[in-house]
Amino acid sequence: MSGKWLLIAALATAGAFGIPALAQAEQAAPAEATAVQTPVQVVQSIADQLATAIDGHRAELKADKEKLIGVIDQIFLPHFDIDYASILVLGMHAREATPEQRDQFAKAFYNSITHRYAEGLLNYTKGSVKVLPFSGSLNDKRTVVRTQVVLDDGKTLSVDYAFRKSRSGDWKAYDVIIEGISYITNYRNQVDAEIRKVGIAQLIKNLQTQGANALKAMDAEGVQGK
Repeated sequence: MSGKWLLIAALATAGAFGIPALAQAEQAAPAEATAVQTPVQVVQSIADQLATAIDGHRAELKADKEKLIGVIDQIFLPHFDIDYASILVLGMHAREATPEQRDQFAKAFYNSITHRYAEGLLNYTKGSVKVLPFSGSLNDKRTVVRTQVVLDDGKTLSVDYAFRKSRSGDWKAYDVIIEGISYITNYRNQVDAEIRKVGIAQLIKNLQTQGANALKAMDAEGVQGK
């Protein structure tokens, strides 16, 4: 995967899924009530925080991948709908899975994705992501924020984020669409094929033990199958 696509994949997938320990991030938030951010404000805030966290720290973060993962968790994790995203990825298999398996899958899948694409974020620079103006009304079930990722050669690619309003009333993203391709749909197809082949229990085990390598194998099989 080229550097520019790695950056796009990193920006997209690092925040597309989260682990079930969201409560920990919420507990760390200030006790005082704050105004609810709109989806556009959430995306812009993530872009700004990411630039601040990476600028001047690339060498340090490259040498310490776990610290880089920590940056991802801190910036992205509070803004994504963990449970909903993982259920969408599991698709029909979500009903077959036990609550414990759904929890294990979400955590293992998130960890695999962030470890695979983390280093791509080191190429991120301020202004790489341009958040486009939002028009229309906010839809609680699905509101799309459109952005453009500026590549090294000056070309741009569309990267859109699908949001829904959570039970607590704040907006959380649950899908990322790159040039019209949904990451939820893409990985749901791969997860479906893998579950049919090895079963959900083995898939979870593969993600837990092999991490990013398990995703690479799934990606490779997906390409060969097309």
